[in-house]
Amino acid sequence: MLITKTPYRISFFGGGTDYPEWYKKNGGAFLSTTIDKYVYLTVRQLPKFADSNYRIVWSKVETVNKIKNIQHNVVREMLNAFKFKTGMEVHYQGDLPARSGMGSSSSFVVGLMNSFLNIKKKNITKKDLAKKSIYFEQKTLKEVVGLQDQISATYGGFNKVEINKKGSFKKKKIKIGNKIKEFNKNLVLVFTGINRTANEIAGQYVHNLKKKEYEMREIAEQVKEGESLLLNSQFNDFGRLLHEGWKFKKSLGKIVTNKKIDELYEFSLKSGALGGKILGAGGGGFMLLYMPKNKIVNFKENLKKVTVVPFNFSETGSEILLNTEK
Repeated sequence: MLITKTPYRISFFGGGTDYPEWYKKNGGAFLSTTIDKYVYLTVRQLPKFADSNYRIVWSKVETVNKIKNIQHNVVREMLNAFKFKTGMEVHYQGDLPARSGMGSSSSFVVGLMNSFLNIKKKNITKKDLAKKSIYFEQKTLKEVVGLQDQISATYGGFNKVEINKKGSFKKKKIKIGNKIKEFNKNLVLVFTGINRTANEIAGQYVHNLKKKEYEMREIAEQVKEGESLLLNSQFNDFGRLLHEGWKFKKSLGKIVTNKKIDELYEFSLKSGALGGKILGAGGGGFMLLYMPKNKIVNFKENLKKVTVVPFNFSETGSEILLNTEK
């Protein structure tokens, strides 16, 4: 039996430049962090006397004898790829809702890939784990996804990542010492209550990124600017830059936002937020706000019908908590 723990991520700047449709011609970059909310996967090889060959527990409980009958797309295709000689059980638990802009799909892929590679006794580097997870989502599943979620989930921590035109990446850890706690206290994570599928949302605007070259170059440039503001402890200006970034992101496609999101964001600005954004591809999920901490209590008290989720930054990427296969 193996238990893996893989973090969710918050993306600040550069989202969209990590899609092949953009970085293959222009390169890309993003600034993101992982948080102390996780996807947990329990994986074990089933004994021969088990009632079924495969048992998958997620929002459904699946007990089937053939891989092709598994409904969970990721589990089915990854089992096909690994060709285990025994039956398998996969049990999923997550600290946050799925389809909410926190990179949960990629965290699941990275965690399951980590589990299966360990069962196969494959010792690979974090870079290899990220690359294999990216390949699986883009080529095996053929989904419209970028690179940042798999990289963030694999490595963990607060990082700036640069991507070249071939898709190779270079990670740089953001180091601002104890002031990172001060910065963390000014961030508010709000769940809009809208679940959506990132692959479907992104698919409606990613293929037209070349028509949004000005906006995309501005989005890419904000990665450097955001890094500089953090390193110089200019946190309020970082919050204002989030606001500028959100305006550019909204311009990529009408599906990125909606009336409910716009109303929540306007309410947040009136309550003292300096900036914010919808996380992930857009359309719903979680909204991140930068708000001076002295404004946050009143904001929470006046907020209705949405949930504020407290969080801290985390340093660790996908890891094995338990491995009885050794």
